[in-house]
Amino acid sequence: MIRHNGLHRERARRPTLEAVAARAGVSRSTVSRVINGEGTVSDEFRAIVMNAVNELGYVPNSAARSLVTRRTDSIALVVSDPSAVAGADDPAFSAVLRSVTRELEEAGKRVTLMLADSADGRLRVERYAASGYVDGVVLVSSHGADPLPAALARTGVPVVLLGRPGVAAHMPYAAVDDAGGAAAAVAHLLARGRRRIAAVSGPPDSTASQARLGGYREGLRDTGHRSIIAIGDLTLASGADAMRQLLRDDPALDAVFVAGDPMAIGALGVLIRSGRRVPEDVAIVGFGDVPAASHTVPALTTVCTPEAEQARTAARLLLRHLDGGPASSVILPTELVIRESA
Repeated sequence: MIRHNGLHRERARRPTLEAVAARAGVSRSTVSRVINGEGTVSDEFRAIVMNAVNELGYVPNSAARSLVTRRTDSIALVVSDPSAVAGADDPAFSAVLRSVTRELEEAGKRVTLMLADSADGRLRVERYAASGYVDGVVLVSSHGADPLPAALARTGVPVVLLGRPGVAAHMPYAAVDDAGGAAAAVAHLLARGRRRIAAVSGPPDSTASQARLGGYREGLRDTGHRSIIAIGDLTLASGADAMRQLLRDDPALDAVFVAGDPMAIGALGVLIRSGRRVPEDVAIVGFGDVPAASHTVPALTTVCTPEAEQARTAARLLLRHLDGGPASSVILPTELVIRESA
């Protein structure tokens, strides 16, 4: 007892495939097919086997499983968007990453986060995917000139874009209806009798910003009113600068559509400090419905985008792609949330 530091106890053995088969009342090969994700087992027996797996606490041998299935059960979540990386403390950005990761992990996948906001980063991601370390990639990319989607397509690894591609891409994507949301915002302003409606757009190389600007222009197309546009970079400070520019260019404007809530909050502050009453003198509509939008004074009318659902949709598209099913692109609707600012 002294030599063994107490009574010697054998280490508990890990449950085996045979033990799972015995508990489930099926053959070892059936358990193996269920564990390896093969589609030749009925839903009834799959449920019985997985119940036995959970009861026994069976943990599959990942190395052996990879040899059988030729899968790693690993997914790369790649952020190839300089503006997103720069704004990584944005709650919406965090919610997107959290939603993608949770959806994939609940499906039994391991998720590796990789940043590709530079040439070296993009090359590292491309090599990592081409080396067979991952089964697929969820790519967060919203700038039209991004070369990474085409580079990943050449590796043959399944890729799903989170965001609309800048050019026609031969890969599925999950996006929101940016143009429709912007058009709805302009239609709302026109219905309230506004006639000199300006816009603060996001970065010109952002596909979402391009779509929102297109929706703004489409909303004005049949009205005879001219477009009045300033450019921001999605930050609060740039929204304030853009609003100052618009007031200098057209002091008589009576409404402004802003293609991002942080910019809209900056623009709202400038309007109030300039002596404009909101919405009596100038109405303002943002885009995104960030948590702060309902707490500004006055509360910000904005376009709500289902970013968490967009992220989950991208993950589901990739899982469907990996299982050999159809993975066509999905565009989710937006909703105008009317508050006091318009």
